[in-house]
Amino acid sequence: MILGVPKRTLIIFAVLLGIVLIYLLGADKDKSQGATGGSTGCKMTVTADVLNVRAAPDPNAPIVGMFNQNAQTAAEPVVQNGFRKLAENKWAKTEFLTPVDGANCG
Repeated sequence: MILGVPKRTLIIFAVLLGIVLIYLLGADKDKSQGATGGSTGCKMTVTADVLNVRAAPDPNAPIVGMFNQNAQTAAEPVVQNGFRKLAENKWAKTEFLTPVDGANCG
């Protein structure tokens, strides 16, 4: 016992606290759940209810993030196989993206 608390209880508490901290620290890294890249001045608005962001310009590529309708994201002028590149290893279907007014999306 430590301070009247069984060691087992302290260990369980420490593990739970560690899990919560890892979750909280990791949650800020990808709040948008999509992309943050794009230094080209290209910015897009999502028109789908929920838009999947994929690891490659392929409808079968793994989903690496999502955007809700009306979300805005930086993008690149690269379009391949019907997908626009948002950032490295982040692609979304062009049919569900529209350029923000004045955006330079090529």
